Amino acid sequence: MATERTNSPEVVLVTGVSRFLGAQVAARLAARPEVGRVFGLDAYAPSAEIAALLGGVDVIQADLRAADQILGDLRVGAVAHLAVISSPDQARGGRTAMKEQNVIGTMQLLAACQQAPALRRLVVRSSTAAYGASFRDPAVFTEDTEPREVPRGGYARDILDIEAYVRGFRRRRPDVAATVLRFAPFIGTTAETSLLHYLARPTVPTVIGRDPRLQFVHVDDAMEILVRSVLEDHPGTFNVAGPGVLTLSQAVRRAGRLAVPLPEQGLSLAAATGRRVISHDQVDLFVHGRVVDVSRLIQEFGFVPRSTPTAFDEFVRSHTDGAVVTPERLAAAENAFLQMIERVRGARGVTA
Repeated sequence: MATERTNSPEVVLVTGVSRFLGAQVAARLAARPEVGRVFGLDAYAPSAEIAALLGGVDVIQADLRAADQILGDLRVGAVAHLAVISSPDQARGGRTAMKEQNVIGTMQLLAACQQAPALRRLVVRSSTAAYGASFRDPAVFTEDTEPREVPRGGYARDILDIEAYVRGFRRRRPDVAATVLRFAPFIGTTAETSLLHYLARPTVPTVIGRDPRLQFVHVDDAMEILVRSVLEDHPGTFNVAGPGVLTLSQAVRRAGRLAVPLPEQGLSLAAATGRRVISHDQVDLFVHGRVVDVSRLIQEFGFVPRSTPTAFDEFVRSHTDGAVVTPERLAAAENAFLQMIERVRGARGVTA
């Protein structure tokens, strides 16, 4: 394990506190006696449910352009940048707003961090989507593996831009411990993502002839790593995922769902016509899968996240109301499947 400098920052800034992850991390930091003050920055006011989590956190409603003044006036010692949006349906304004938040917002924040003399730690939320997903992928990605192809999904391309900005920041501020955490998809009883809503459907569209290997990280383990990164020096880039894998077919069976094999084009159309849009990043993940090595994380932090199968089983137990395949559910699933076919046919302009 690397030597850790554990003198905690007096003032911490957490971005993205109107969402669950940012609010939880800010609240955990505010509860630590060694931390002086925690400020939460977000362009949107938190909901009543999220606001209830933010006791002890000073919330500033402003976009990331305000970071310059905030970092200077408050003498912030550590920044946790969690205001990264993973899918257009999370943005108020679709893909355009998503890119504005992820890419332009991060660039503005890092420019402010570069001019902040008191800053000693920077933690940036990234994603294993940085590796893309294609038939040319290696069996396991390490942190040093380059994408074999440019990802076609907007989120993955945003992540590549974000990490490029962080590399530039490291060159300009070598005195700051900059930590990039590439998270696998979050899972857990409290996680709310498009991917999990997809797996919670009565019928799960899959691709004919494909059974990709998947990894997840339990949201509680993700928050533990984030808090440690703010309180301790862990410079570098780290994969954050639960050891082990599940194939998509195993995940569907464990969840008590029904797999509906479709051609790849049909999966994209079914996803696009559903209530929650499945992005190109997620479609590619369900075609090719993605597995990352986490040995660097374990060695550096001395922490082993719960395994992918264990984390997934916890997710299933929290959704037991929809996990059992009964005759009634089977009939409902068949009806849902027929409706999905009609939506796909309609999207393609096919008539009976």
